[in-house]
Amino acid sequence: MSLSNEIPNALEAATRAAAHAGNDTRARSDEDQLRELMVRYQQGDATAVEELVKRLSPALLRFCSRPGMARGDAEDLLQDCWMRIHRARHTYSSSEPLLPWIYAIARHTRVDAYRRRRRLETREVLVAETPELAQAAPATNALNTNVMNLVDRLPESQREVVLMLKVEGMSLEEVAGATSSTPGAIKQKAHRAYAALRRMLEE
Repeated sequence: MSLSNEIPNALEAATRAAAHAGNDTRARSDEDQLRELMVRYQQGDATAVEELVKRLSPALLRFCSRPGMARGDAEDLLQDCWMRIHRARHTYSSSEPLLPWIYAIARHTRVDAYRRRRRLETREVLVAETPELAQAAPATNALNTNVMNLVDRLPESQREVVLMLKVEGMSLEEVAGATSSTPGAIKQKAHRAYAALRRMLEE
């Protein structure tokens, strides 16, 4: 079986596991191990592909999703992200941290999906919201903890910073690299996000 075929198979298994993962699931792992897996992946090691997908998919799934998004749409976005990673794998340098490189691709994937959705919405005729659609958001939110529900209420730019800093354990410099920003700007967004979370908790 070719490496290109291994990606969807490994991804399908990983996304099923992510659906049942607990709140303690974390993509952050030893950086040396992640780099080693990525190098083996670049060399065509299908086992490394499966392990990398398994380790990173749960957190990437949350990062790719947005409040109210259907689970299936989030998983489609995750698969698109992994296919982009697959196509761009030769551009990764083992001398650099892996997570900022991964999250830069994930961020572009999410932004492109948003732009596609907005283009479609401008062409569609407005219709009344059906009861089924109205009930979709609570069903999705039920999967989250109270704290993550609050994080999901943050502005998108603040939400992604909190997810990368606090859920992934990335440094300010790594988040800055993933978002094409500066450590100072990331620190400012983080402070604003924490202040907003404190206000929500007080409420």
